[in-house]
Amino acid sequence: MKIAVLDDYQGVAREFADWSKLDAAHDVQIFREHLGGGPEEVIAALREFDVIAAMRERTLFDKATLEQLPNLKFIATTGMRNSSIDTGYLKARGIQCSGTGGRTQTTPSLPGA
Repeated sequence: MKIAVLDDYQGVAREFADWSKLDAAHDVQIFREHLGGGPEEVIAALREFDVIAAMRERTLFDKATLEQLPNLKFIATTGMRNSSIDTGYLKARGIQCSGTGGRTQTTPSLPGA
């Protein structure tokens, strides 16, 4: 299976998880640079991939682009929403899409405050 991790511009994706099992069984490619300005570049780069992990909302996955990714079986995105992914089309095509949960940080109350 071919797995693409997009927009890891800081080069930190491999630091936040143990990729060894995926690397051993699959072809994992991490894209540090943005794929380009238009759908042609996205399609050319990702046509053969089965899984896409979109780390940002930078790459548009509209219906026209998704139609040109015949191997696509799963998209993961950071966060629970990604306005650049046409989730309705994914659902109609039977392609799973998942987001990551977040955590909120609360400021501790000071005594007497």
